[in-house]
Amino acid sequence: MEKPDTTNLLYISYYWPPSGGPGVQRGLKFCKYFPQFGVQPTVLTVDEKQASYPVLDPSFEKEVPQGLQVRRTPTTEPFEYYKKLTGKKEIPFSGFANQKKADTVVDKLFKFVRGNLFIPDARVGWNKHALKKAGELLQDGTYKAVITTSPPHSTQLIGMKLKKQFHLPWIADLRDPWTNIHYYDQLHHTPLARRLDEKYERQVLEQADAIIVTSEDTKRLFLNKPVNISADKIHVIPNGYDEDDFIDPSAPPENELLITYTGTITESYNIDVFLKALAHMMSVHSKVSYRLRFVGQVSEGVKKRIEKAGVLGITEFIPYVPHEQAIQYLMQSTVLLLAIADVDTVYANVPGKLFEYLASNKPIICLGPVHSDTDRIIDECGAGRLFHYTAYDLMVDHLTQLSKAWLINPNQDLPYINHARYSRRALTAELAAVVKKLTRHR
Repeated sequence: MEKPDTTNLLYISYYWPPSGGPGVQRGLKFCKYFPQFGVQPTVLTVDEKQASYPVLDPSFEKEVPQGLQVRRTPTTEPFEYYKKLTGKKEIPFSGFANQKKADTVVDKLFKFVRGNLFIPDARVGWNKHALKKAGELLQDGTYKAVITTSPPHSTQLIGMKLKKQFHLPWIADLRDPWTNIHYYDQLHHTPLARRLDEKYERQVLEQADAIIVTSEDTKRLFLNKPVNISADKIHVIPNGYDEDDFIDPSAPPENELLITYTGTITESYNIDVFLKALAHMMSVHSKVSYRLRFVGQVSEGVKKRIEKAGVLGITEFIPYVPHEQAIQYLMQSTVLLLAIADVDTVYANVPGKLFEYLASNKPIICLGPVHSDTDRIIDECGAGRLFHYTAYDLMVDHLTQLSKAWLINPNQDLPYINHARYSRRALTAELAAVVKKLTRHR
């Protein structure tokens, strides 16, 4: 039975099981823990049979809380035409990780059309269907607040229109930067299209009652834009890990030093220093059996860099796997490799996988910008070390010490990592507090 002080919330997300990926996990875990903090969500999402999901992960469906209302709508999107024109079966990943470096003429044309005719993005065709269903749900006054989560950032335009129509508190959760996302320039926007996209971004930032971002640097990025908002309107609630996902014991191999990377990686993720240092380790530490494993989408450009570095022979590529299996790969590793895109907006990028790396209690080797949010979190938790993209000597020294330690004890698990504040339950409590505060004021 619903508690008298329960706040009914409409949570609008394009990505929802059976879709895979980190964006799904964020919303799914929020909705799992919301009721513990007096918030009862209803999810509005797209019909999974019509959705354009780059990757599927049916294992997430069993994590949908029993009794959670999930309302689905049709959509109208261009990706079927893309697949017919290109002959490809896959939907492009964010950052185009599953696209070859040398685009065909059709690929380039599609990116141009995507960047200029579908603004903010190619999933904007869902908006009219979602707005119709949301209007029906909000009509009787049951819901006291609305959350829209993106990408796709077109979802934020749904929240903007609902606020204008129903005058409800609206929270915009921006999991990634908008016009500063690291692959933005690949979309070949015309000046007119860029101005329109920047206008939408500015309107969302100014009109939402609260903005949620995943890092302090993203907050600074938005505050430095020509927008009329105050700092206290933006709340930093990072991605996290769910303790329920980490039930299997750690089982690092005893016969090899296994370094694992999970998730998507493209050319913009500069891991050259690590690859070069690892190749050096192979030549000077013959007693150590090294293995490098990638679990997820790896671009062709990254594979060529691995081959050029001379470590292809010890590298294993495992395609995208269900989330629960990805966790098992983490727990069966010696060390975890993390990388941040080497782009201008790199400081705003805190990979969602970082928090699951923390929960695994494995040492982390990260390539990224020094003094970034990711660097701060790794250091704060005592979970490993971040190296600049050019720090070859430091990387060699670190791998040397790691190799010597491994020869003494193949289990290099960390004795203690202070990561409790990044649990999904703790982070949901923070978001629920924002919802409660806004609805109390109304």
